[in-house]
Amino acid sequence: MPYPTDIRLHRTSRLVEVSYDDGTCFKLPCEYLRVYSPSAEVRGHGPGQEVLQLGKENVNITAIEPVGNYAVKLYFDDGHSTGIYSWDWLYTLGTQQEARWQEYLDQLAKAGYQRATPA
Repeated sequence: MPYPTDIRLHRTSRLVEVSYDDGTCFKLPCEYLRVYSPSAEVRGHGPGQEVLQLGKENVNITAIEPVGNYAVKLYFDDGHSTGIYSWDWLYTLGTQQEARWQEYLDQLAKAGYQRATPA
């Protein structure tokens, strides 16, 4: 896996920009990071226990804290802060962003949830 070289929070645009030593740079929306949190609250404790996250259109990140040399902890303004985002997980989210985002939108539609337009 590539090694991270930089991470920046852009609060106004609600994006986290992550750069890696292979030259890739991902701009990951806070909503996307929130709904794909690696926490047990979101992923459950095993397959089939995932919890669909609703109403996260306007979520933002208030702080990013390093966790050793392998991850960061993201603090969301909705109170969520239990997921540890490894550099590998962030890279995976970046490389699979389009497919995972569509999967999320499909899950929302199946649940009958209409996303609000972000503020």
